[in-house]
Amino acid sequence: MARNKNNNIDKAMQALGDALKIEEIGQEIQLPGEEVSTEEQGYEIAEMADGGAEVNFDPNAPIDKSQVPFDANLVEYLDESTATKLSNDLVAAFEMDKDSRKDWEDTYVKGLDMLGFKYEDRTQPFEGASGVVHPLLAESVTQFQAQAYKELLPPSGPVRTQVVGLQTPEVMDQAERVKDYMNYQITTVMKEFDPEMDQLLFYLPLAGSAFKKVYFCPIMQRAVSKFVTGEDLVINYLATDLETADRITHVVKMTNNDVRKLQVSGFYKDVELPGGDVNVSDVQEKVNELEGVEQEYANDDTAHEILEMHINTDIPGFENENGIKLPYIVTLDRYSGIILSIKRNWNQQDQNNKKISYFVHYKFLPGLGFYGFGLIHMLGGLSRTATSVLRQLIDAGTLANLPAGFKARGMRIRDHDEPIQPGEFRDVDVTGTSIRESLMPLPFKEPSGTLFQLLGFAVDAGKSFAAIADMKMGEGNEQNPVGTTLAILERGTKVMSAIHKRLHYAQREEFSLLAKVFQLYTPPEYPYQVAGGDRMIKQQDFDDRVDILPISDPNIFSMAQRITLAQQQLQLANAAPQLHNIREAYRRMYQAMGVDNVDAILKPDPDQPQPVGPATENGAAMKGQPPKAFPMQDHMAHISAHSEFMFTRMVQINPQLYAYYKHTCQNILL
Repeated sequence: MARNKNNNIDKAMQALGDALKIEEIGQEIQLPGEEVSTEEQGYEIAEMADGGAEVNFDPNAPIDKSQVPFDANLVEYLDESTATKLSNDLVAAFEMDKDSRKDWEDTYVKGLDMLGFKYEDRTQPFEGASGVVHPLLAESVTQFQAQAYKELLPPSGPVRTQVVGLQTPEVMDQAERVKDYMNYQITTVMKEFDPEMDQLLFYLPLAGSAFKKVYFCPIMQRAVSKFVTGEDLVINYLATDLETADRITHVVKMTNNDVRKLQVSGFYKDVELPGGDVNVSDVQEKVNELEGVEQEYANDDTAHEILEMHINTDIPGFENENGIKLPYIVTLDRYSGIILSIKRNWNQQDQNNKKISYFVHYKFLPGLGFYGFGLIHMLGGLSRTATSVLRQLIDAGTLANLPAGFKARGMRIRDHDEPIQPGEFRDVDVTGTSIRESLMPLPFKEPSGTLFQLLGFAVDAGKSFAAIADMKMGEGNEQNPVGTTLAILERGTKVMSAIHKRLHYAQREEFSLLAKVFQLYTPPEYPYQVAGGDRMIKQQDFDDRVDILPISDPNIFSMAQRITLAQQQLQLANAAPQLHNIREAYRRMYQAMGVDNVDAILKPDPDQPQPVGPATENGAAMKGQPPKAFPMQDHMAHISAHSEFMFTRMVQINPQLYAYYKHTCQNILL
């Protein structure tokens, strides 16, 4: 296919019409503007014998980049050989990236067996030997997921805002509107956000790395934040981070019908893809095995493995004049190599051509390369040890409870090459004088106490690392010094606290990408009435004046830790009440416990002025105590009473009091 076909078709048809009109006088074809020959425009018109004309495109003609729309699918402007070469290079780069992380992936695959999701029927060292898996790894993963899920996704919404610098009423109102809108979108509109985050927090401690993809979905017409496994996001292991990675490949499994929808919408190039089997990766094969799922696709070869590659490269005909590789999103079919789309991946107004980010990296522990380490990598050895010791203890108990041995029947032993099963007595060809002398049980030992101690050591070591051991703070002395209590708390939670800070940072990046999507792609007005502004102010609200942060505290990751800290604050406040606000200390304690409407439980602060009647205010004013207005008061009634009091003899002879009353009434009216 000629690479200029779509770009020049309109010009060619116009030139063909002009040629037919001026054929009789032999004039040269001339398009509006400067005089250009048809050969210079990338096509030529040949007259046919029947009086018609044929338009021939020149495949080597240069591409006029100024005539190509910014959001165009650039693969439509490439000839077949150029597209094939680009595809081969990209697939080879993808395979190289995948091989670079093979050791990390192999460790992850082997460690999945340690979850114990599938019971193993064993025949060695004897039929019916124990196949139990110690739940150390599964318990660690479940505890982490439950703990992080509650902290990162509270029911009221995971977003809070912060204003750095001058905090004017206008900016504070803007921050409140942004917070309410993002929490509304995440908790109500984006129905996939909660379950996707829930799933991510289960995969994360296993694999060590998990990702979120944030984008605007043209089909649903809203922002989307999807969970992507580390298996399906392939990045070179030597890369530093997502921002500087040369290639980010999202592997997407799609049916032929899904591909066809995108082709009809114009997002993909309308070309037929050959059907074929999609190879199941080692990770997915192991996951399917544990879940008891058999991978199935349609029987008419409609499965495709699509590679969505976010790369910095040169597209032939669209190179940067300074020789800089530009960011593109190239989508291709992995096994056929057919490129479906090439899209520019920067904002049209951006003179620096900065890459648009779509992915967020959630990391459990920093690894030796790009991908993080999970509990499988860190606790895999301890989990295998605990499983092996547990199986030996169970097998020893089985053999001790169901003894096996020999019984006399001459010197020859039947089936001497087969192991003796528990409860089995095999014939032995000997001459015995009594039953006791004719039976000899094998010397099976009881379960070893040493093995049991080793099992306890392995489990305790694993729990200590994974920080899932119970912090039995209530069993200690409540009068322990605050410093001692906090030191014990910190010692038991150092690992979990560091992991929680990484999650806090990643979630902040995710909310930043979501805010950009809300600003650029969603409707410019709020879907509900807002305070402090008009509904059309939404697009202006999402600027750089307000920082969008997770509501979680990066230093506190559990209710137990929060209550312990609040309890220590209360202890310090009670120790020196003259230096502390006791009411505030109790309020924070109630908040740490999750109690709603704390102000209804606590008495009003006696240090704060309380609403009183106008007569009481007049009497206090005579003693030098100025009145104070409260939102729920009947202001007009107070103003009327104060106005009458202003013209009394006592106020008239006191100019300072008269001026103060006048100023107070004016402020209330305003």
